[in-house]
Amino acid sequence: MKNKEVDHSVSWTAEAVKSLVDASSFDILVHRHRTGESMPSTEKLRAIVEHVRQIIFPGYFGEINLKSDTLPYYMGVLVDEVYEMMADQIFSGLCFICEGESDRDLIGKRCRAEEIALKFVNRLSELRRLLITDVNAAYLGDPAANSVGEVIFCYPAIRAISSYRIAHSLFELGVPLIPRIITEMAHSETGIDINPEAVIGEYFTIDHGTGVVIGSTSIIGNNVKLFQGVTLGAKSFPLDENGNPVKGIPRHPIVEDNVIIYSNATILGRITIGHDSVIGGNIWVTSDLLPFSRVIQTKTRNADFFNGSGI
Repeated sequence: MKNKEVDHSVSWTAEAVKSLVDASSFDILVHRHRTGESMPSTEKLRAIVEHVRQIIFPGYFGEINLKSDTLPYYMGVLVDEVYEMMADQIFSGLCFICEGESDRDLIGKRCRAEEIALKFVNRLSELRRLLITDVNAAYLGDPAANSVGEVIFCYPAIRAISSYRIAHSLFELGVPLIPRIITEMAHSETGIDINPEAVIGEYFTIDHGTGVVIGSTSIIGNNVKLFQGVTLGAKSFPLDENGNPVKGIPRHPIVEDNVIIYSNATILGRITIGHDSVIGGNIWVTSDLLPFSRVIQTKTRNADFFNGSGI
């Protein structure tokens, strides 16, 4: 009886396997892996991001020793590990977008991945400089922040923005897929959704952060502050002859320098928010705003009416 029961379960399993390997059921859900290619790994990318955070914020993360005589050794080990892991993941990203058997130059892709990884590690000092401005913006812009260390350790915005800056650097270097994986990992951790293709200036901060969305063609200037729930999104987009969205056209807002956008404001379309403007909470904005504008609820006024004061 026992053997019959086993045989019965095996037969059911065989039917399940048969239906799952039916090629007609795959549709768009299958990635055809080819010998010699590797797949991107979220676990390895998570380790890379944590290594980069250790490099950018020494003494805050990991086991790095800050003694002057040993710091070069520890930093060298971390940079070497980032280079090796990043080259491997970039190679995986390049393989992932291969098109057909004609695009099978694995040696060439490996060389390109190593070149890009080297360029990336040489950008780490610039990433640190940018993130110092972001940390300062968060600390100076929040009376509840007791120290810079508290901001680095605790604020989800710093985690999301640091992931974005890592991903954006890779995007600028022409890396496919990997930047989006990195920012989506931060999105799942923090609730802050920043597309790696967006362009964001210095001294950027997000207060509280949950629910913020920054679309791929957004351009944000220097010294911009967003609050929770802000959306920089697309109002509409053209469709091709097959009814699919046309990719790559500018469709998200441009936010100039020194702008504050309060919680749950929604800014849609390729519009320009002029510098030194303030947008209040729960506002929809779908047309350009002049510099020094103030928007409160449904009314738009020039700064002159406010004598230069904020909300």
